[in-house]
Amino acid sequence: MAYRSQEDLHCPICLEVFKDPVILPCSHSFCKACLRSWWVEKRIQQCPICKNTCEEKDVLRNLALGNLCETFLKPGDQANICKLHGETLKLFCVNHWELACVVCRDSDKHLNHKFKPLDEAVHQQKEELQERLKVLQERMKVFDQVKVKFFQTAEYIKVQAQQTQVQIKEQFQKLHRFLEEEEKIRMVAVMKEKEQKSQMMREKIDLLKREMVALLDRIKDTEKKLKASDVSVLLSPMDRVQQCPQLDDPQLLSGTLISQAKHLGNLSFNIWNKMKDVVSFSPVILDPNTANPELVLSDDLTSVRCGRRRQLPENPERINGFCSVLGSEGFCSGNHYWDVEVGNHTRWELGVLQESVQRKGDLWPGLWRIQLCDGKHKAMSPPRTSALLPVKTLQRITVNLDLNKKKLSFFNADTSEPIYTFIHSFTGRVFPYIWAGEERPLRILPVNISVCMLG
Repeated sequence: MAYRSQEDLHCPICLEVFKDPVILPCSHSFCKACLRSWWVEKRIQQCPICKNTCEEKDVLRNLALGNLCETFLKPGDQANICKLHGETLKLFCVNHWELACVVCRDSDKHLNHKFKPLDEAVHQQKEELQERLKVLQERMKVFDQVKVKFFQTAEYIKVQAQQTQVQIKEQFQKLHRFLEEEEKIRMVAVMKEKEQKSQMMREKIDLLKREMVALLDRIKDTEKKLKASDVSVLLSPMDRVQQCPQLDDPQLLSGTLISQAKHLGNLSFNIWNKMKDVVSFSPVILDPNTANPELVLSDDLTSVRCGRRRQLPENPERINGFCSVLGSEGFCSGNHYWDVEVGNHTRWELGVLQESVQRKGDLWPGLWRIQLCDGKHKAMSPPRTSALLPVKTLQRITVNLDLNKKKLSFFNADTSEPIYTFIHSFTGRVFPYIWAGEERPLRILPVNISVCMLG
């Protein structure tokens, strides 16, 4: 029997020749005692090889394999006899990786080959397999841990989607309310103008009717005089006094119609222009996927504060070692500004972080920032350089990242006075960086929105 065929007679668990073998529905066989011990240890009835779940009733004795193993283990059985030389196979050729007898050792086929006693080779192989099994089992533990993280991430994705949808709906409801109010105001304005001008036209029509009645009376009186036979009536001096005066023809005045141009002209633009008073624009949006689990971000992602540590799934973007968060957009060129309100905070950091930095460890190699800690303002840059800043109180800070001029500058936003400037050739993308050490929020201030109409 070939050595590879002999391997098929060994239990995958104990690595010995099968004793009382049983077979599972998945066609894998094991020693009956080994399988029971495995299930007791793992507390779940699965195939040790393919992990398919099975039940006790599905386990059957493998009679054919049992008989084959018994035949293999019989003393003097042909399985242990060299087919070429008829000698007992007691050696193992390391070069050919096969069983051999003492005659095989001296044959030309195994010239200058290395041999080991069969028992020693089997023992060594078992030790190597045991070590390999340990490595595989440790790897399986890692896979199990990763699997748990993957499931946690999948559940958190659902939570994120639900929260995002709720906030989107709230924002659109706010815009809908604004548009509904604006529509109501403009509809009321049209109706008001309609009532005013309709009333004016009613008054003009009433006046015209009165004038027409008076005119009709005069027409009838004149016709009556024309028919009179008395000449004195025609030549009466009073008739000259009562002669109908010359009246102007009734006419419509300018502005009588509804001013449609006023109500409809640039309607969407005027509404959008007015909408800027109820919406805001932030030059930096914080990325919750980068936030340390101890940080809490506002719904609009423009402010951050320190809070109770939350259970969040691990992801490559998240910062763990520092209680900080990054902006959602990184910059690799151009000139960028954003203002941060620090208020009366006693612990904070503002700056930028290079994208290449490993966020699970030390951020120092790619972090440029100014900070307030223990009542002192400092400017800090890689590798671990720091400098005291001659400033006392700061309420609002302007961060200016000018990648074209290779500068990162900080200013007092209230006085426009410079605080500190780093000169550095940043490589790759850099992200806005905020470190928060208190429960009061640090806030990215919105920029003013203006509309400029060019002639």
